[in-house]
Amino acid sequence: MDHSKVLAEFHGDASFPVAWKNDEEKRLFWFLDDNHVPFPVSPMYFSLHGWWGPTCDYLFRRFDVDTGLHWYGKVINGYLYTAIESRTPKDADEARAYYHWIMPTYATNFLDWWDKRYLPEVLRNFEYIDTFDADRATLAELMIHLEETIDIQERHFRLHWILNWAQFTAMMGFNGTVKELIGDVDRDVLAKTNVSRADRNWDSLKALWQLKEKVKAGDALRGVFLNAATVADIGPALNRSEAGRALLHDVAEYAKEFGYKAIYTHEYVYPLYVEDPAPILEQIKSYLVSDFDYHAIYEKCISELDASIASLRAQMAGRSADDRRRFEEALDLHLRMFPLTPDHHFYFDQGTFARMRIVLLRVGRKLVSDGLLDDPEDIMFLEYEQLRRYVGDPGRYPGRAAIAQAKAARDAAMKIKPRDWVGTVTHANMYEEPYHTMWGYPEKFERQQAGVSVRGQIVGLGGSAGVVEGRARVVKTPKEFDSVEQGDIMVCIMTNPAWVVVFSKIAGIVTDSGGILSHSATVAREFMMPAVVGCGTATREIKSGDRIRVDGDTGVVHLL
Repeated sequence: MDHSKVLAEFHGDASFPVAWKNDEEKRLFWFLDDNHVPFPVSPMYFSLHGWWGPTCDYLFRRFDVDTGLHWYGKVINGYLYTAIESRTPKDADEARAYYHWIMPTYATNFLDWWDKRYLPEVLRNFEYIDTFDADRATLAELMIHLEETIDIQERHFRLHWILNWAQFTAMMGFNGTVKELIGDVDRDVLAKTNVSRADRNWDSLKALWQLKEKVKAGDALRGVFLNAATVADIGPALNRSEAGRALLHDVAEYAKEFGYKAIYTHEYVYPLYVEDPAPILEQIKSYLVSDFDYHAIYEKCISELDASIASLRAQMAGRSADDRRRFEEALDLHLRMFPLTPDHHFYFDQGTFARMRIVLLRVGRKLVSDGLLDDPEDIMFLEYEQLRRYVGDPGRYPGRAAIAQAKAARDAAMKIKPRDWVGTVTHANMYEEPYHTMWGYPEKFERQQAGVSVRGQIVGLGGSAGVVEGRARVVKTPKEFDSVEQGDIMVCIMTNPAWVVVFSKIAGIVTDSGGILSHSATVAREFMMPAVVGCGTATREIKSGDRIRVDGDTGVVHLL
């Protein structure tokens, strides 16, 4: 097989120009990161490397991963694209033995490391950031505080990759064991083992449900939520009574534990729930209107998990004792490791990036008081090195001009429809690099190359089995959460844990981005609702109010 065979190329045209540093960049497959950063990327987030770059290079080095050497980031017309540099076939072949030899040990031992070493380290770092006395710090002290937070972010995302790879190895080991011992099994049965009995996602849902129950139990509190004209009216109304103030205290405590997240967590520009309780109050109202029953959702999910496990065990009944032992060991490791999927979102993708935003705003507020910025949020429109040069010599460095230019560029980028990929597609970077599945490849690429479209249909990937018909509701921001009604089918670009509260109302989900292991697909399986993910154009082709059929078995959305 010719691993280097070129399958497709796009190096830019008049409608979507691409500036290349060199020919080496051109030969890589650059895919749009709409799974993490669906809108134009901010200069500060990109300059601090987000989730790609140095921590991914560490990942490839630490594990001697046979499929990659580097994971690059590039801004193209305002949008984040990333590319993985593959190893040469010879180098990959030499690395493969160590990689496959060492990874089972990570999978087997990681939970112990996580509980005893890594999680305590993460929590200590969070405590340092959360208790830092920013009000008394000088600008120089705040900049050093920022440097330390950058170190923490990079350390946390090194841990993120160790966790991610260990958990992925446990899951793939279980899937491989099932394939070897049972053969091809129903995809839905296997998918329903990809849920956990306890994790921070379930904790957050339960805590929010408990707040809803407190509101539901009191006539006065219930009236405040149901009669408020807007969400902005709820807080002031609650503040007028002792019971209302007690609830606001409980909401603030909820935010301290679960509010270190933004609607799009892989960025610094979006406000956090811990900064403003309005989204939490809106979610409580949504739960109140739908009378969300946490226990019913949880018990149904776990019963589906247990049924899937029973189905697999029944298919193992005729196997030898040794085969059954191997199956149970692989299953046990997979089930114990899977809670790390939502938990790493909680601690890293949400909690770490959220705290970086908080630290940047601390610096931003000091710059406002010193007359160097008009708004603390403006700091997000400086690159990291630009910020250092500006605070180091504000009289000479054109910091305000850089901010104005970045804001104008972002506004212009918001009007651009980004391509799914640019560069060069080879057999190796499309079919041998496994992590593209998070973005729906290679199926997305194959659909585009085939150029086949059927009127009235949008094709994606079946993320969660089942079929549902209903009214579509296109959602792009948290301000639109309240427009979602019970039984709607949510159509969105992507989701992250901040979106979980909406799942209590919807009957199905359709996304532009993501693959079968994406957050949207995983949570849809937990809530046992059909999902089609990685459609690419769903939010443009579907309008709120359209009646659609979501077929999670075939990965097709029908516009009725």
